[in-house]
Amino acid sequence: MTDLFQDKAKDWDKREMARNLTAALGAAMQAHVPMTSAMRVMDFGAGTGLIAASVAPRVDHVVAVDISPSMLDALAAKPDLQGKVSVACQDILEEPLTERFDLIVSAMAMHHVRDTDAMVRAFADHLRPGGRVALADLDAEDGSFHPPDTQGVFHSGFDRAALQGTLERNGFTDVVFHNAHTVQSPTQSYPVFLVVAAKA
Repeated sequence: MTDLFQDKAKDWDKREMARNLTAALGAAMQAHVPMTSAMRVMDFGAGTGLIAASVAPRVDHVVAVDISPSMLDALAAKPDLQGKVSVACQDILEEPLTERFDLIVSAMAMHHVRDTDAMVRAFADHLRPGGRVALADLDAEDGSFHPPDTQGVFHSGFDRAALQGTLERNGFTDVVFHNAHTVQSPTQSYPVFLVVAAKA
């Protein structure tokens, strides 16, 4: 599988947009998702670990899942994540993990997954009963957020009502959306939501 993020991994953490966005999403997760020192957490589409770094001090352990070896290499090299975050470079839709989690978090990864239903089913399968998801991504947009030639982008954001239906159809309840951040380009604003839901 081609690593679409190989070049981006080198300077991802230096990008102002990435830093600002993940700081806002990490703060939103802390505000709206109960976390305890006993929790095991999956970070889906973990990238270089910016969200994992926000979550890890509040929980027992984070398993960072991504299909980009280069992004996970950058994460694994961070001294402050040693012992608190482990990595799994695999597609959990095709190759599930054996562990079940108390919480699954994700930031700006869902639009890179072609089959949203299959992704949400995989989340449910990886959660313990009563476990939660906290998923952040773009609200539905006109397709201008990414450059036209960007590979691996399958959704121009998400309609909240449709995503709520997908979550409920796949066994989630108590679905609540929060306005988490707005990415501002020179010409346009792109709202980003955080949706929290519980496995029934």
